[in-house]
Amino acid sequence: MNTSNPAPALPAISTLTLPVEGMTCASCVRRVEKALGKVEGVGQVSVNLATEAVTVTFDPAQASFDRLSAAVEAAGYTLRRQETGKESDRQAGQSEGNPGGRQKSQFLLSVALSAPVMILSMLPMIGVVSHGGERWLNLILLLLTTPVLFVAGRHFFVAAWKGLWHGAADMNTLVAVGTGTAYVASALMVVQALGGEHIAGTGHVYFDTSATIITLILLGKWLEARAKHRATTALRALFSLQPTVATIVRAESEEEIDVSALLPGDVLRVRPGERIPVDGMITEGSSSVDESMMTGESIPLEKGPGGRVLSGTLNRQGSFLFRATAVGQETVLAQIIRMVDRAQAEKPPVQRIADSIAAVFVPAVMLVALATFIGWYVVAGETAGIALTRAIAVLIIACPCALGLATPTAIIVGTGAGATRGIYVKNTEALEHARSVRIMVFDKTGTLTVGAPAVTDVSSVHGSHHDVLAIAASVERLSEHPLSSAIVAAAQNAGTIIPAATHFRATAGEGIEGTVEGEQILAGSSAFLRTRGVDTGAFDEEAARHAGEGKTVVFVSRAGRLQGMIALADGLRPEAADTIARLRAMGLTTVLLTGDSQRVAAAIGKAAGVDEVVAGVLPAEKAEYIAQRRQAGERVAMVGDGINDTPALAQADLSIALSSGTDAAMETADITIMASDLRAVPQAILLSRRTVRIIRQNFFWAFVYNVVGIPLAAFGLLHPMLAAMAMAFSSVSVVSNSLRLRHLP
Repeated sequence: MNTSNPAPALPAISTLTLPVEGMTCASCVRRVEKALGKVEGVGQVSVNLATEAVTVTFDPAQASFDRLSAAVEAAGYTLRRQETGKESDRQAGQSEGNPGGRQKSQFLLSVALSAPVMILSMLPMIGVVSHGGERWLNLILLLLTTPVLFVAGRHFFVAAWKGLWHGAADMNTLVAVGTGTAYVASALMVVQALGGEHIAGTGHVYFDTSATIITLILLGKWLEARAKHRATTALRALFSLQPTVATIVRAESEEEIDVSALLPGDVLRVRPGERIPVDGMITEGSSSVDESMMTGESIPLEKGPGGRVLSGTLNRQGSFLFRATAVGQETVLAQIIRMVDRAQAEKPPVQRIADSIAAVFVPAVMLVALATFIGWYVVAGETAGIALTRAIAVLIIACPCALGLATPTAIIVGTGAGATRGIYVKNTEALEHARSVRIMVFDKTGTLTVGAPAVTDVSSVHGSHHDVLAIAASVERLSEHPLSSAIVAAAQNAGTIIPAATHFRATAGEGIEGTVEGEQILAGSSAFLRTRGVDTGAFDEEAARHAGEGKTVVFVSRAGRLQGMIALADGLRPEAADTIARLRAMGLTTVLLTGDSQRVAAAIGKAAGVDEVVAGVLPAEKAEYIAQRRQAGERVAMVGDGINDTPALAQADLSIALSSGTDAAMETADITIMASDLRAVPQAILLSRRTVRIIRQNFFWAFVYNVVGIPLAAFGLLHPMLAAMAMAFSSVSVVSNSLRLRHLP
C-alpha cells in the first residue's frame, strides 16, 4: 500500500487587468507597482500608463480585490473593478465618441479665463493703468486665476496632495508646486496692497504665468488623450466584432438568445449581413464570409458544409446553419482579444530603464529647482521674483509624462497595427526578440507548402488522361489516404465519371487494389505493380524526373496492363518564394527544416529560394538544430504549424505559428499569423523592428526635453510659459510618433 503523503495542491493563480484612476506619469506607474508588489500573494505586476490599467497576477486565497484596492488607495490612486466577461472599463471609456471630453472641458474653461488674464496683465506695461489702479487690476487677475488653478486645474493639486500625504512626488507635484508658488506669492502681494501696505514691485504679479501654465498643460493633456484614443483603435475594433445575440435553431422553431447562453453543439442560423456569434462548422447552406478584421485578408472566403466559421466574422451573402464548436472565452476571437490585451498591458524589458529613472526623477528635479532659486536669489543677488520665475521654469519643464508613455504607446500602436493585418503578438518580449533575429527557420509541410497533396501531372499509355484518373479514382475513393483524396478530387474537378469498385484491399506503404467491371485495378508504387506482374518500365525516365522534383508517383494498371501514371506533390505556397526573397532582402538567412527526404526537401527549397536545406530530421532533432544555432550566438526564429513543430518553436528565440496549424503550435508561439498569406512573416519582423525603433526614438525625445530644458530653465534662458508649452507637447510628440506605426506597408 502506498503510504506516501500526497503532493500539496498548487495555489490557484489569477491574472486580472484593472483600471487605475489618478496616474499621470512614470512616477505614478512606479508607485502603483511598488504598492501592489508588497501585497501578500501578489506575483507579477505591470502598470501601463497609456491604457491607465494594471495587470496583476496573484493568489486569490491571499490577495483579494479589496486588499489590492486598499494598497493602491494607500499609494494615492484608485483601483476599479471590472465586470467579468465584458469589455473592460478602460476600453469602454476609450470607445466613447468624445475622447478626451473631460480634458477638453477643463481646457476650454481654463483658456476662457486665462485669455483675459493675459490681456489684462499687459495693460500696466503699455501705460493704460495708473499706479493707483494697479492694485484693483491685480485683484481682478486674482479672481480670474483662482478658478483656473482650483477648478480647471484642480486635479493637479488634489493628486499632488495625495502624493505628498503618502510620501511621494510625481508630475502633479511639479505642476502644483510651480503654479501654486507663483499664485500664492502674487495673492499675498494683492492682499497686502489692498490693506494699504506699499509693497515694492506690486505690479509684478505672476497670475498670467500660473494661469497660462495650467492652460497649456491642459491643452497637452487633451491632445494626449485624443492621440491615446487613436492608439487603441485596433483593440476597440476587435471588441466591436463580438455579437450580443444569436439565432438558435430548436426543433422546428428559431429564436434569438443572448450569446452568453450558447453551448457547444447548439445549431445556429446566420443570415446575410449578420456577424457569426461563435466558432463552429457549417452543416447546411453556403455563403461568402468576410474575415478581414481578424486575418487582414480583404477577399471574402467561400464557405460550405464542413467549412469552419469564426466568431465576429461577417456573413456577406447566403443563409446557413452551423454547429457551435467553441463559445464564450473559448472562441478564436476571445483568445485573440486576450492575446492583444495582454501584450499591450505587458511591460517590455526596455521599460525598466524608464522605471528606474522615474523612481528618483521628481525628487531630483525639486532639488534642482530649490538650488536654482537659491543660486539666483542668494548667490547672484537677483530679486525674489526673478529667482522664483526661474525655479518655476525648472519645475514645469521637467515632466516625466513622456518618459512613462514612450514604451506603452508604441507597444499599443504596434500590436494594434499587427492585429489589423492578422499578426497577433503574444508578449512584448517577442517584439524585441524579432528585431534581432538573423536566422529564419521554416517547416515544410503546411508552412512553405500548401499542406495537402495535389495532382500535378497525368500520363497515359492507352486512352486519355481522363481514363487514367477515372480508373485510379474508382479504387482510390475507397481509401482514406491523403494521396487518394487528391486523385479523387482531381477526377471530380475534371468532370470524369468514376466507376464503382469492389473487393477493395490496401497494402500499407505500397498501394491499393480493387475490381471494376470484373477487371483488377492496381494503383501504387512501381514495386507494388511489378510484384503483380505489371511492367512499369515505359515511365521509368519520366518517373525519375518527377521524383527529382519532389513529387510522388502513382502507377495505374487495369487487367494486368499498365494504363498510366499520376504525379502528385504538396505544392509550394504561391507567396512562398516572394516571402523568402523579402526576408533575405532584410538580411535574414532562411533555412528549410523538415523530416521529409533530402530529395523532396531539396526540390522545395530550390523552388522557394531558401539559403539552406536540412532534411530527414525528427521533431526532437529540429529543436536540437535550433539549439545548436543559438549556442553559436545566432538569434533564431522558427515558423511552423504542426504538433511536430512544437519542440522547435519552444526552443527558438522567436516562434511564429500559422493559424492553419494546430492549437499546440499556436499556444507555443510568440506570434500567431491568422492570415493565410505567408508574407505576413516578414511583415511581423518589420513591425517589430519599427516598434523598437519608435520606442528608442520616444526615449530619446523624452530625455532631450529634460536634458536640454532643465539647464536652460535653471540658467534663466527659458520662461515658465515656454517651459509649460514644451512640457505639454512632450507627451503629445511621443504619442504622435508612436502613431506612425499604424502606417505599416
